[in-house]
Amino acid sequence: MTLKCGLFVRLEAKPGKERAVKEFLVSGLELTNQEAGTPVWFALQLSPTTFGVFDAFANEEDRQAHLAGNMAKALMSRVEEMLAKPPSVEPVDILAVKNQPA
Repeated sequence: MTLKCGLFVRLEAKPGKERAVKEFLVSGLELTNQEAGTPVWFALQLSPTTFGVFDAFANEEDRQAHLAGNMAKALMSRVEEMLAKPPSVEPVDILAVKNQPA
């Protein structure tokens, strides 16, 4: 499968909600595992209060399906509770990929 496009989502936790954001992202793996069109998904911690998600897709249709999927819905339902501001969702084009087992 050739990965052509992706998303980078930046999440800024409200003070005192860092653990909730981290736990939400860890539990989000189960939701994204149900999406056949989302073969690559990473939950990241960039700083004590900043988190991110990077995911990659074979095509624009799969990217749009993910944006309308259960993980996105779950995140948006908890924005006011957990996040200092709405998530920054940046579409990206994949230029090159290296993916080999460790």
